[in-house]
Amino acid sequence: MKSIAHVAPETGHEATPAVTGRNNALDRARTFLTIIVLIHHAVIPYTYFGHTDPTSWIGFDAIVLATDSFFMAMFFMLSGLFVWPSLARRVPWAFTRDRALRLLLPFAIAALTVIPIAYYAIALRQDPSLRFTDFWWKTVTVGPWPSGPVWFTWVLFVFDFLAGFTFRTNERSLDGINRLSGRGFDRPAIFFLFLVAVTAIVYVPSRLYYGPSYWFEFGPFSVQASRVLLYAAYFFIGAGIGVASFSRGVFSADGRLAKSTWGWFAVTLVPYCLLWGLIYIKREVLGNPDDLPMWYEASYSILFVIFSAAITFAIMGYFLHYKKSGRSMLDPLQHDAYGIFLVHYPFVLWIQYWLYDFHWPAIVKALIAFVATLIVSWAATALLRKIPGSQHVL
Repeated sequence: MKSIAHVAPETGHEATPAVTGRNNALDRARTFLTIIVLIHHAVIPYTYFGHTDPTSWIGFDAIVLATDSFFMAMFFMLSGLFVWPSLARRVPWAFTRDRALRLLLPFAIAALTVIPIAYYAIALRQDPSLRFTDFWWKTVTVGPWPSGPVWFTWVLFVFDFLAGFTFRTNERSLDGINRLSGRGFDRPAIFFLFLVAVTAIVYVPSRLYYGPSYWFEFGPFSVQASRVLLYAAYFFIGAGIGVASFSRGVFSADGRLAKSTWGWFAVTLVPYCLLWGLIYIKREVLGNPDDLPMWYEASYSILFVIFSAAITFAIMGYFLHYKKSGRSMLDPLQHDAYGIFLVHYPFVLWIQYWLYDFHWPAIVKALIAFVATLIVSWAATALLRKIPGSQHVL
């Protein structure tokens, strides 16, 4: 995130007064997550289980298991960090207007253009004679109308709106989280346990009830049913961290978390390996059934939230310790990261479409898809940012 004089590329939130100067660690953590999104989408067709390309590699399953378990939740936490200071400096209508401009406008444009173009590549593989105009019209009138990764923007707007309402109702409602964050300055394990407990309470019952694959859908407005409360928890916990005294909280560059980075990466290995153990049981012992036993879903859910919290702490600790000053290879991407996130999806799907018939190893295809998507998305964002007024959105 940026200082008071700047606006964060992905979230548009102004930084808290407790942060002096540019917070390089948070800027780079957010840019890193954008890269993770591109990697995630670049390798999915080449996973071993459920792959959509003739080639696959089991290593990509390991990547997808890790990325899918944390990166969107962490995005919501980073997005929430500076909500409270932003609300304190703005009248409600101005905050809502700015968030709508930053989040709902890109969502509407992407839902009508970027996303149909992306999914046309998949539809064309199934029906080579299908015209884009017919596909687009059926998508927006009959459906299904998937939103791809840009669902994040409309859900974030809803969370921002709820945060604004909560702030106006009781601006001290998140003080308890902030005090706990202060205790996490010296003892991050306390805040880690709090994060695991809260996210387990909201996620485990949701997954048991809805299952892992069900999505709430209304036109292009969609969100994974079992995870929406998990995302809300990460967002509001992030908002609580940023209420005040950020420099003395759990995500302080001078705190204990920044000094114990590799220990947190070691912690992530335990739930991650146990998740693979459950996947092995599902496929080799239970026979990969459509309906899994409740004990399995409950065990998976608990390990999921532990891993998600641990990897979030590990990544934050890394950037707080190693990337808080100096230069980073991520820095050139920072101003364009949000735009890259918004526009990359059609590029990656069409590149994968063109690579489909080549008899190349999965690693080669995935590498081409990632690098080409990053370059083209970055170039497209740079061009879009030249449009007058686009800087207020991208």
